[in-house]
Amino acid sequence: MKNSKKIDVVILAGGQGSRIRKFLKGRPKPMIKFDNYDFLDLLIRKICTYDINKVFVLAGFKGNTIKNKYHNKKINLVDIECVIEKSPMGTAGCLSQIKKKVSSNFIVVNGDTFFDIDYNQIINFKLKHDYSLISLVKNKNYKSNKKLVNLSILKNKVIYSNSNFINGGIYKFRKEIFNYIKKYNCSLENDVLPTLIRDKRVSGQKFDNFFLDIGTPKNLLYAKKKLVNYLRKPAIFLDRDGTINKDLGYTHKIKDLKFCKGIIKGLQTFQRKKILFFIITNQAGIGKGIFSLDKFYKFQKYMKTTFIKKNIFINDFEFCPYHPEAKIKKYRKKTNLRKPGNLMIKNILKHWPVNLSKSVMIGDQKSDYLCAKKSNIKFFYTQRDFMKLVSKIKI
Repeated sequence: MKNSKKIDVVILAGGQGSRIRKFLKGRPKPMIKFDNYDFLDLLIRKICTYDINKVFVLAGFKGNTIKNKYHNKKINLVDIECVIEKSPMGTAGCLSQIKKKVSSNFIVVNGDTFFDIDYNQIINFKLKHDYSLISLVKNKNYKSNKKLVNLSILKNKVIYSNSNFINGGIYKFRKEIFNYIKKYNCSLENDVLPTLIRDKRVSGQKFDNFFLDIGTPKNLLYAKKKLVNYLRKPAIFLDRDGTINKDLGYTHKIKDLKFCKGIIKGLQTFQRKKILFFIITNQAGIGKGIFSLDKFYKFQKYMKTTFIKKNIFINDFEFCPYHPEAKIKKYRKKTNLRKPGNLMIKNILKHWPVNLSKSVMIGDQKSDYLCAKKSNIKFFYTQRDFMKLVSKIKI
């Protein structure tokens, strides 16, 4: 289903984490470490895989730590904006800070849960006469949420029942939700959503996907054992020009995007195997002044959204605008970021748990091969028909 309207995502990241304070080591709750990864980083990068217009991170306790890392950054072509509340506003009250900025329909995600659903099911859900949508998950003895438990769906409406489904921490709202936020400090779970449920204004979707909550010591310790291992999957690192799209020489115009033969069908085949996709691409045309950074982003965004319409999701990408002979001074340098260097791959691995021993890289140049070799990743040269590679790559 096509998503024709821009949609924003709001992450609720303002909690103090009082129940798990001893594990935080002075960090804000959503920034708690899972191995070498910040929980919030794993969550944001999951969200930015999709066709999202903008992510708002609503921070509170020690919010500057979050703002310093994410504010005005761009992750997988999605702009990030951080807003810090001056005093506690609650999970509903804090939304009023972005009332005039957020899209007409928007998604809200709890910053202390990880729910591995297909966000397209939320993005494309039409809130006809309802003001909100709640994602529901089967209760697996989670007790951190005292209000939105024992939920079910009757005639497409969320109701209270003896069901074992609970709030999954992902919502979709229309802007009419702000009519229900009448206090400076109020809660979605305790104040707003129970009222909407009683008014029969809440749709629901049931999911049985991987779900973790980190709000209590017991749940956090369980999540520490499970999350990174669950997320660590094989990856395909893809060169861009000449591998994904035809290389016309500094390709940067949307009208010039021509996919290589078999690439769509081939990536769809790998997508069904839950494999991660990362693009790593030299883009010296930026440094040489042939095209601007903005034009590069627009081209890449168009490629990303075109793939999404084909059910192909690029999890992240890295690019190198630098070249030793760049025309623009700030881009004129030698760097290991540029292939055959492998810094782009290293940057990906800082943010994504990857099963590197089962991963591969595909490219069309010797520099791609050398980049893969430096990273100890098996390499395949692309072929005229990408589908011919699919049977050769065992992941």
